[in-house]
Amino acid sequence: MALDILKLWDHSKPDVSEQRFRAALATASPDEVLILQTQIARSYGIRRDFVRAQQILAAIEPQLASASAEARTRYWLELGRTISSAVHPPESQTSDAKAKARSAFTGAFDLAEKSRLDYLAIDALHMMAFVDVAAADQLAWDLKALAYMEKSDQAEAKKWEGSLRNNVGYALHLLGRYDEALAQFKLSLAARERAGDSRTVRIAHWMIAWTLRSMGRVQEALEIQLRLEREWDEAGGPDPYVFEELEHLYRALDNPAKAEFYAKRLRDSK
Repeated sequence: MALDILKLWDHSKPDVSEQRFRAALATASPDEVLILQTQIARSYGIRRDFVRAQQILAAIEPQLASASAEARTRYWLELGRTISSAVHPPESQTSDAKAKARSAFTGAFDLAEKSRLDYLAIDALHMMAFVDVAAADQLAWDLKALAYMEKSDQAEAKKWEGSLRNNVGYALHLLGRYDEALAQFKLSLAARERAGDSRTVRIAHWMIAWTLRSMGRVQEALEIQLRLEREWDEAGGPDPYVFEELEHLYRALDNPAKAEFYAKRLRDSK
């Protein structure tokens, strides 16, 4: 992949990412222009403007016949994401919508697998967990994606480890398999630390603390969440999920005053 899409992305700031993609258009080859357009479409999808995202994809669809495997794979991935993703409301996920998303993600996976685009093949597999949302089904897709990553010899594919282990841990947590979930979250943390992204490292610690609370290890969870509160505050972006957990933890410790303090911080953050 000559065009480094990952370096242009900041998923927490899709508007900034869009600006980067548009700037890159100036020096892009015709095929790279198509790839960049798929990512511009994705930036609108993250902002829940699925109509605009689909309009962008529809505009490039006639050019795909002569496009690279990467451009075609990314087209199908982003088309699927305009139908089913983490930001879609549950009521939008009809049987018809799921069928269309499944077809798009399956098409993306088949093309990526055939073309040895392992990073994108894993992306397509992990997106299937947004189509099949039962915890057991999510776990099955997440494990399949993780196995694909583990067998790949491509450095780009290995970048998925932190996210995939987090997803496996999340599905295990939903199934009440807390010991296994905790093990996966710790492996996710290690991968995040190797990547050197402080934001995702903090999120990984939150997942560990969340699971510790579910296991009844309240004091351990509290120590982590209090540290995370300080770290997020110092980073200039207080995290409402930390406040929510601290409220739960202090209620579990029968400290209503502290619980209400964090309930207020949560309300004020919205």
